[in-house]
Amino acid sequence: MPGWFTILWGAACKSTVLIGVAWLLALALRRQSAAMRHLVWTAAAAGMLALPLLSVSMPAWRVRSSTLGPLVSTITFRTTAVARADSDGAAAATARPEQPATPGTHADVRFVVALLWAAGSFLALAHLAAAWLAMWRKRRLAARFGACALLAALRRALGIEREVALLEVPRGTMPLSFGVLHPAILLPADAREWSEERRRVVLLHELAHIRRGDLATQLMARVAVAIFWWNPLAWKVWREFVKERERAADDLVLTAGERATAYASQLLEIARSMQAAPALVSAAAAIARPSQLEGRLMAILDGNTNRKSLSSRALLAATVLTVALVAPFAALQAQDRPAAVAEPNLDATIQSAVAQTNYEILDNAAASFLRARKYDEAQKLLEMGLTLRAKSSGESSTAYAEGLMKLGDLAARRGKGADAVSFYTEAVALGDTPTTVPGLIFLASNALGKKDPVTAESFIDRALAVTPSGTEAGRALTVKGNIAVANGLDGVAELQYLQALAQDPPRSPEAALTMESYARLLTSEDRQGEADALLAQALPIRQAQVEKISTHAAATVTEGAVKVGRDVAPPRLASKQEPEYSEDARSTKLQGTVLLSITVGTDGEAHDFKLLHSLGFGLDEKAAEAVSEWRFKPGTRDGAPVPVQATIEVNFRLL
Repeated sequence: MPGWFTILWGAACKSTVLIGVAWLLALALRRQSAAMRHLVWTAAAAGMLALPLLSVSMPAWRVRSSTLGPLVSTITFRTTAVARADSDGAAAATARPEQPATPGTHADVRFVVALLWAAGSFLALAHLAAAWLAMWRKRRLAARFGACALLAALRRALGIEREVALLEVPRGTMPLSFGVLHPAILLPADAREWSEERRRVVLLHELAHIRRGDLATQLMARVAVAIFWWNPLAWKVWREFVKERERAADDLVLTAGERATAYASQLLEIARSMQAAPALVSAAAAIARPSQLEGRLMAILDGNTNRKSLSSRALLAATVLTVALVAPFAALQAQDRPAAVAEPNLDATIQSAVAQTNYEILDNAAASFLRARKYDEAQKLLEMGLTLRAKSSGESSTAYAEGLMKLGDLAARRGKGADAVSFYTEAVALGDTPTTVPGLIFLASNALGKKDPVTAESFIDRALAVTPSGTEAGRALTVKGNIAVANGLDGVAELQYLQALAQDPPRSPEAALTMESYARLLTSEDRQGEADALLAQALPIRQAQVEKISTHAAATVTEGAVKVGRDVAPPRLASKQEPEYSEDARSTKLQGTVLLSITVGTDGEAHDFKLLHSLGFGLDEKAAEAVSEWRFKPGTRDGAPVPVQATIEVNFRLL
């Protein structure tokens, strides 16, 4: 079951969306009858009231939790990745948690917000209860108005079968109707002196409320507003609900045969001469409120107004539609991530591949371990695969070069630059093919990082000779632009970046890298506006890549994630994977900080990655990959593990 704050927060967001939909629907129905628009606002109030209850009681309909956006936590873990700018190795990294505040020093903001919400709702509901109690006492103490044949006749004419009490209240009191199960109409004592026409329109109006069930729906709407008292849109619902309710009752009076001009005149006179206690209007339906009278009179006198009442069939259809829409919306929660694919048995896979001299078996198994970030197992499989390639095709074959490339890719992914250079160099020495192009690009970047642009350009030219177009060409052109920048040829570099963007797939990591490289050039030329525009396009690409890093099933261990504070003890870092520099960042001498938001689940793992501050050039992904390997001692509440939101600060520094 979701945590209490998750339920409240979800209800707040969903109710706001629900009110917005109701408002748009009411606008679309502005030419329909007031009864129809009142039904829309009634459904909105009912939906608001039902959302918290349905969120708890219904099975969850889950969506990806990353789309809901995490909250920044009060606990921060920091780590620093230090690498040498002129070498292929990285220095050690350290990680330490920021000490959380002493319990009680800083109040849990969510607890305070929930407490304020609850206190406001209690006061609003208490006010409503007091109004109902006052109306109940007023009704109990009121005398019988006396026999009224007119009331009975009008009740029969409107098809109201149940009894309606007619009571007398002090002179000058606004006529009211009150009571859900046992309705009553309260008329002032001076009603005995009224004309027959005035008594008729007043009784018709109040009977219209009773026939429509307005006294019950008013109670429901007022409770909904009391619960969501803090939301100004909830009060918008209440105002529109009351306005359309009165107009719908007016329409029922007019369709019963009353003349519009005479009815409007009587309403105006009643509003001028009588008053309703403000404290009671939330519990009873008053015939005329001065604040709404002008609009009502205009609607009454407008001969083109649609005054059609709703049939029982329409009401039933509206009820079914409201439930059909609100129920799945209330059940909306965070979705489980896909379960990890089962990993192959390492020894059995090697034995099978060796027996068949089939290195593809090993490649497929290595890919599974790579997805699980089990790099040692993948390394063992790929090394055995290289041996089988040599045995079946020879050490000068394209297949052997492909095996070297796979090992180079793994070394580069693990941040082992020297090993990657060794594997790639051996692979490209066997010939330039589409398979070895990524190796040529890596070697070019590595040479550029060592301030050897001549060698770097040689590798890039070889790559472009093999693949003059496509994704790899775009990647190569980006590096060629970086080489031009290193040589001080900014104009040439800009042309290379533009050509690279034309080759990069849209919304791809390659396109993000080109944009980031181009933005650095524009910044150096004091063209910051253009640079910011490019970085704004690259950021969601990096965000999407970071969100893909964690593949663990998380919903059952991150539901109802909380912040540190009050009774929540912070998680503790148990083990860590050191982040590595990307070759692109190293070659461009990039330094800075990547900021991630995560949830430390009850399983002690990091979930729900969100990129809060990006560096680009592959460092965002490197930071996320390292953090995904971290293990924590989960946070606790009253000794029980709970999911806790945390911030990860990864600092990248070059020596």
